[in-house]
Amino acid sequence: MSQRITRIAAGMLVLFGALFINLNFISLVQSDDLANHPANRRLIIREYQIDRGPLIAGEEAIATSEETDGDLRYLRTYPDGGLYAHLTGYYSFILQRSALEAALNEDLTGRSTEMLAQNLGELLGARDRAGNAVELTVDPAVQRAARDALDGRTGAVVALEPSTGAVLASYSNPTFDPNPLSSHDAGEIREAWERLQDDPARPTLDRALRETYPPGSAFKLVTAAAALENGVQPDQTFPDEVTFDVPQTAADIGNFGGGTCTGGGEITLADAMRVSCNTTFARLGVEMGEQDLVEMAEAFGFNRQPPFELGVAPSAIPDDMDVPSTAQSAIGQRDVRATPMQMALLVGALVNEGELMRPHVVASVRDPSGRQLRGPDVDTWSGGGFGSQAVSPRTASQLRAMMVAAVQDGTGGGAAIDGVEVGGKTGTAQTGGDPTAWFVGFAGDDVAVAVVVPDTGADATGGGVAAPIARQVLQAAVTG
Repeated sequence: MSQRITRIAAGMLVLFGALFINLNFISLVQSDDLANHPANRRLIIREYQIDRGPLIAGEEAIATSEETDGDLRYLRTYPDGGLYAHLTGYYSFILQRSALEAALNEDLTGRSTEMLAQNLGELLGARDRAGNAVELTVDPAVQRAARDALDGRTGAVVALEPSTGAVLASYSNPTFDPNPLSSHDAGEIREAWERLQDDPARPTLDRALRETYPPGSAFKLVTAAAALENGVQPDQTFPDEVTFDVPQTAADIGNFGGGTCTGGGEITLADAMRVSCNTTFARLGVEMGEQDLVEMAEAFGFNRQPPFELGVAPSAIPDDMDVPSTAQSAIGQRDVRATPMQMALLVGALVNEGELMRPHVVASVRDPSGRQLRGPDVDTWSGGGFGSQAVSPRTASQLRAMMVAAVQDGTGGGAAIDGVEVGGKTGTAQTGGDPTAWFVGFAGDDVAVAVVVPDTGADATGGGVAAPIARQVLQAAVTG
């Protein structure tokens, strides 16, 4: 009997010991994680006592806090409504936070730089606290130009500074008004959210960052980069044929319009880029092979997630393609997919002598007194086995010249601006349904842009639809 009692006592001692360790682990080790868990409503209620710092673009406050009566002391408002909605996100008692309101929450509440003072203030019972102001790299004139140029069409625009990766505009349409979602009226929030979720146009989807599209001929920049890096010269010639006989399939690849690209005979790589010749680039893809094409795409950022303050969907190219798939992928069809952010980064690297920059949208964080706590995160994009030098400066310069020719006397003429060096590449992806129109390009050294307009109509092209949109955005960027 005494042995049984001893075993039971030992077992109880072990259980109490485990319980003691677990309780101490929760209270001492996990307490911060539990207190700051997004699902913890007490955190949200406490944050509503904070004068949340503004988000600022240019000299405009695009997200502000207004003092109100009641337990939820401050109301978050967005003066420009849908213009910046996919960037700012919303700050909601019911829905919590999204976009920059979520990503920069510690800055906006003042936690990241004033932790000691905040904790002391809370211990003493102080409830008043102001958050930090976050200044963004976004240029309001460029953001408005993107909205106005899309003119109600479904699509997206990303513009950035090639030498730094600073995002000058990121606009997705259709958009939404974050103000009802940030209301203090629970019924209003739920009604607005349900209306947005029931909308087949999916206005809450950020098409600039979260949606991928077939890039079509805009992807020929990657194919050409791979060819140039492997010794092909801009003046090297290829057959100017009506169709390219793709090995291992009866599905040959033809040119837009059904004829040759420059009247038959031979065509140089530079001219093939200028007029966007499918047969030349399909041939290049097959001759180089899958490995060279995939490696070049990955050097520019495909199959990776861009390191941005907001989540960006990875752009993709399969790494297990057969010969027909490689031919189709070389002209941006088949299973190749890209976000506007990725295509803007690609062009930015070509303008920046082949070096890929880390995209960023935070210019500075300032405390309530105006003191700068930190500046922009300007850095190259490398890691995961990849360096930041996507292509050599020589290849970048050659591609830049080809893109300028495409705007001056090729498919990208709709993006031309008098007195400004503009280069670009159009894309018209046809993967079932109406085509997806693209234009990716640059103006001088100042700005790189990517425009996508999906489901544009059966006869639409990148040159006819996307290039004029890019022109308005580039014009706003270079004129200030």
